[in-house]
Amino acid sequence: MREGARLASASMAAGRLPERSFRQSMAWLHTWAGLVPGWVLFLVFLFGTTAFFQQEISGWMRPELRAGGVTAGALHKVGATLARKAPDAAFWSITLPSPRGGDAIRALWRLREDGSGESGEAVFDPATGEEQTLRDTRGGWFLYRFHFDLHYMPWWVARYIVCSAALAMLVAILSGIVTHKKLFADFFLLRFGKGQRSWLDAHNITGVLALPFHLMMTYTGLVALLFTLMPWAISANYGSEEAFYKAASSEAGTLEASGRSTPVAPLPLLIAQAETQWGMSPSSLVIFHPGDAAAVATFSPLRDGLGNNPPPLHLNAVTGAVQDGASSGSGAARATEGVMVQLHAGWFAGPVLRWLYFLSGIGGTVMVASGLVLWTVKRRAKQPDPARPHFGFRLVERLNIGVIAGTPAGIAVYFLANRLLPLGMANRADWEINSLFIAWGGLFVWTVARPAKRAWIEALSACAALYALVPVVNAFTTERGLVPSLIARDWIFAGFDLAMLTSAAALALAAWKVAAYKPKAAPRRKARELAEAVT
Repeated sequence: MREGARLASASMAAGRLPERSFRQSMAWLHTWAGLVPGWVLFLVFLFGTTAFFQQEISGWMRPELRAGGVTAGALHKVGATLARKAPDAAFWSITLPSPRGGDAIRALWRLREDGSGESGEAVFDPATGEEQTLRDTRGGWFLYRFHFDLHYMPWWVARYIVCSAALAMLVAILSGIVTHKKLFADFFLLRFGKGQRSWLDAHNITGVLALPFHLMMTYTGLVALLFTLMPWAISANYGSEEAFYKAASSEAGTLEASGRSTPVAPLPLLIAQAETQWGMSPSSLVIFHPGDAAAVATFSPLRDGLGNNPPPLHLNAVTGAVQDGASSGSGAARATEGVMVQLHAGWFAGPVLRWLYFLSGIGGTVMVASGLVLWTVKRRAKQPDPARPHFGFRLVERLNIGVIAGTPAGIAVYFLANRLLPLGMANRADWEINSLFIAWGGLFVWTVARPAKRAWIEALSACAALYALVPVVNAFTTERGLVPSLIARDWIFAGFDLAMLTSAAALALAAWKVAAYKPKAAPRRKARELAEAVT
């Protein structure tokens, strides 16, 4: 180490900048590839992690729904209701809830091209088939969509931003592997109360602990947004994306009405036939020209198995026979894409694997957050006046507080708004989302006006209080509070409330640790060696 410092001094004395080794260059790349898109990456990891339980979150945010699968009786009643309400519709579109719950049976219908008939939508109870009124909410679906479509901006702009951040993340991971020579030693090293050293240990251990997961999620996420990154194959061969997807999808043999009135086969029979053909359950179906002898039912598969990505299935909606002209399977490229998307989203995962996904996602979120904080902790000591750092340092520090502490607070307010906003409020789902960003923005403005340490303590404490408040508000506004849910073995509601309390405890502990921390003046030699070890 002394020899390296002597050579660097000699190079500078000779008027030359010291040459960087390959590892030092990778350290520089790792630092800046992680910092510049770091706040976007934090959002992607945080919202993407919550999305592993999006159905369960949606179930909690729709307390009017009871747990249970779709029954044959409910499907019979849905079909009869549609036949009565929309006998002359151009199509019926029926979306079935996931086996994990979280939603009702949803149906919509559209006018015929000649303008006859009706247009509308309805929601049905999965157990009884009775029409049901649910509170207006986007539930866990919004959290899932936000992690790649963001909000308040065109979706294509958001995806370019997320793709750029994901590419930088891939660079940061690979350069981080090169930078950390003691990769496996870092796995077992976590020292508390050591300031900068502790942040470095937290960053290393969360990075190493789930390194294969981070690589897989980053790469498969880029594959899922492939045509955002590389649209040239489509533009060179097709006039538009719509033309490409139409050519890539399977079409039914005919979608023309015959003019002969014939009732649609019972929905349970059609769904059973689709399950027999696929060996898996459908997620939705569209019946074209219902009530006509040439009616066609097009099924989309439920993506709950790794590698199970069959094309849409077309059945004669009167007889249940497979429609001629349908594609028999996907090509290798589409099948590979389907596996990549499944690996990224984890739709195929059972409860244990889903929890592993979730915990690994938390590790990735902490990895990004600790890396952002480490940047400021490392550079504060190098400021000429640490009490008055330059503008760039203060900007990064405030962005860290506003994003790392403000975003979780906004998610807690999103859950609270679901219980507190009036049920009949216009645009209620939009205002649930708006409340998330209002709370986030308010906390961000507050932390800007406070000293850095106080801002961290107050923001984390407020965040902890908001999460602790969620189960309390739920208990007062529904009959499915924590205690009744435990007694009734309502594991979605009980698990959600326990997760909120666990989050509150973790955030309160973080606030307490920040408040209790008192930096110690280290000897100059040790400080210099520590700085060299970090870089």
